[in-house]
Amino acid sequence: MKNIRNMISLVLVIVFAVFVSNYDESTQAAATISQNTVSVSGESFGIKMHTQGVLVISTAAVQTENGEKHPAGDLGLRAGDVITQIDGKEVKSCAAVSRAIEASGGKELIITLRRENEEKSVALTPVLCKTSGTYKAGLWIRDSTAGIGTVTFYDSNGNFGALGHGVTDVDTQTLLPLRNGEAVQSEIIGFSKAQKGAAGELYGVLTKTAIGSITKNTAGGVYGKSDKSLKHLKSYPVAQPKEVRRGKATVLTTVDERGVQAFEVNIQFINIIGTGYKDMIVKVTDEKLLEKTGGILQGMSGSPIIQNGKFVGALTHVFLNRPELGYAVFGYKMVNLAKQ
Repeated sequence: MKNIRNMISLVLVIVFAVFVSNYDESTQAAATISQNTVSVSGESFGIKMHTQGVLVISTAAVQTENGEKHPAGDLGLRAGDVITQIDGKEVKSCAAVSRAIEASGGKELIITLRRENEEKSVALTPVLCKTSGTYKAGLWIRDSTAGIGTVTFYDSNGNFGALGHGVTDVDTQTLLPLRNGEAVQSEIIGFSKAQKGAAGELYGVLTKTAIGSITKNTAGGVYGKSDKSLKHLKSYPVAQPKEVRRGKATVLTTVDERGVQAFEVNIQFINIIGTGYKDMIVKVTDEKLLEKTGGILQGMSGSPIIQNGKFVGALTHVFLNRPELGYAVFGYKMVNLAKQ
């Protein structure tokens, strides 16, 4: 009996030791995350992006002497496909694709494309358009995009993070495959006020003043390198999810020519076990911001959220029917993505 008690005691000691060891490791890891600091921003900025390949927006009919033809559509090309090569030659622009099709003379072209991370090749035969007198494939394509958003933070290694969500194509809603991009300063010139059922939007002008280069377009934000001076920005520790609390917080954002301003918000829901990037639901409670904008506007994505002296996250999406509400991503996720 004594031996059994001793064995049970030994097992309990081992279990306790393992628990303490794991607790210490997790505590140390949490402490390391908490000790990370970033310089938060909230400034509006301009995005200029060029795609890796050429994005298919849609297919269309081509008017020929023999009626309507659908060269691309009949092959099964669809919105979201990315054309990377024609006859083995890399294509980087819409102009390059158009030139290759027009120069085909109606001969077959081997189109290499990427669809949902898989590469495939198809044989496309352009047809002579009756109205233009040139060869067409019935393709609507895009190779670049531009817009405005909000810079979330800069870190000490020269990385910056913005938006809190990826840049997607307005027509296909697919994440744009990034070839290269530029971040520039922007000037807010106005906005359309948010209303129930109608998202508001910031209007800005992109300047020639560079912030840095965009190197990553991910589902959790846009990231890049910057040599911007951080002297005028305040640094905050990066909170881990378990440190975030429901209740009052502050969002830093730009809605007019006065630049970055602080507004009161309330964190109403926290999801610490989610695998995506909709980690919090945030409500705008600041009467001045509600009166001015009606709530969260498109272009405010990336606005950093501060709570209890720590950087906890960034606004990402607005609720269309309740524009005072929006989703936010955890700040530590964005900081980690910037480092990868």
